[in-house]
Amino acid sequence: MIRLLIAEDHTLMREGMKQMLALFGDIKVAGEATNGGEVMDWVKKGGLDLILLDMNMPGISGETLISWICDQNERIQRIPILVLSMYKEPHIAIRALKAGALGYLTKDNEPETLVAAIRKVADGGQFIDPFLSEQVFFKESVPGKRLSHWQLSERELHILRELANGMGINDIAESLGISNKTVSTHKARLMEKMDFGTFADLVRYAVAYGLVA
Repeated sequence: MIRLLIAEDHTLMREGMKQMLALFGDIKVAGEATNGGEVMDWVKKGGLDLILLDMNMPGISGETLISWICDQNERIQRIPILVLSMYKEPHIAIRALKAGALGYLTKDNEPETLVAAIRKVADGGQFIDPFLSEQVFFKESVPGKRLSHWQLSERELHILRELANGMGINDIAESLGISNKTVSTHKARLMEKMDFGTFADLVRYAVAYGLVA
């Protein structure tokens, strides 16, 4: 029996996954977490065979949370991490894997693919989204053009997407469980990294590279 933690802040997504996974006799949803702090509590508690982790949740998340879990793994128990993310950018997958995750899958995959990934990662294997595996390989092994947004952290990329989709700073802060000041700081950093002079530059870039919904 694979006892997994679903770490996902969207209720509909969690409920859908629970209903789907209930159809498989070898997988049991042992717990749920809606933010980084709850994930940390579950890791300390133990009793898990796998963490199914969203890359972007309120509080500590992404690479930082993955690295923390891996540090705890050395002291408590080895809990493999399978990232289930909306991000299709290969650099985000690479960062997650380098931080210590054993698998990376995007949320638009079929349920059968998710179950196969859960079983493989829980058994200590690695699993990379079929759509991304070739891109990840070539990005790591073959020099080539690097898109500007590949230098952004997953939090900065998320905020760029939300801004381009018309969300205000207050709404983004509320959705991420962080302060308005923190969102503004992330915005300023990504504007500087991307060399955007105006908000219109940000929107034009996001549209050009398919970063808007």
